[in-house]
Amino acid sequence: MYPRMNWNDLRYVLTVARHGTLSAAARRLGVDQTTVARRLAAAEARLGARLFDRVDGALRPTQAGEAALAHAERVEAEIGRLQGAVGGADAAATGTVRLSSVPILVNRVLMPRLPALVGRHPGLMLELAGEARNVSLSRREADLALRQARPSGGTALTRRVGRLAYAVYAPARVRRDDLPWITYEDALADLPQARWIATEARGEALAPLRVNDADAALAAVRAGLGRTLLPVAAAKGEPGLRRIGTGRPVLERELWLMVHPELRRLARIEAVITWIEAIAKAL
Repeated sequence: MYPRMNWNDLRYVLTVARHGTLSAAARRLGVDQTTVARRLAAAEARLGARLFDRVDGALRPTQAGEAALAHAERVEAEIGRLQGAVGGADAAATGTVRLSSVPILVNRVLMPRLPALVGRHPGLMLELAGEARNVSLSRREADLALRQARPSGGTALTRRVGRLAYAVYAPARVRRDDLPWITYEDALADLPQARWIATEARGEALAPLRVNDADAALAAVRAGLGRTLLPVAAAKGEPGLRRIGTGRPVLERELWLMVHPELRRLARIEAVITWIEAIAKAL
């Protein structure tokens, strides 16, 4: 398809697409920014097309860039399969994987369990992106995404990997249970946990703040501002919190894993998927 391109050219194109800027790509590749710019310009000259446009300070693939990236990802997958076949899956689990999820899962669930992954795969570099928005795997904003709702549309491979139980938590230093409710801003009123709080809090006091993220809600509870609904896996054992009630969780949400289809069989992607599945199964 691209007779004058080689894997090294494609590697620079892929890295720029995945990191969004020349400087970030340069850091990942261990070269200077000028080298990345020169290699990208050379790739564009070979193909006779502009591969990226600058949008809001970031480099976004053009239509020609999308075609080149699709080809590059197929080549990358083939190289990964070859490495796995020759050197074994564990040996081939090297390189960078970008995983996106909401901050509370990144900070309180995935991060504490990261040593097990890097201990097994020392050549792996995991980029954990804690962000509330739904990233686009097709635009290479992440390789994997862990979400709390079933994704719709798109070309990403998706499957349910577990469930996340929720319970009510209050500040450990306050022994009363009738504390004001910490809830979400209006734009997030449709979240299952926000709807549950809205129903439960009818006629009860609300805390003097609203949040746009569960990790912020957890911090507000620890600060003594009230009680709220939190994932048990994130709040359990967290200093400064106590669970109200010891019965069944009051709410459950599904955990869905998404992966870019061209990357699914890469050893490094499979290593991270296996790690996430083990975590989700134990929640």
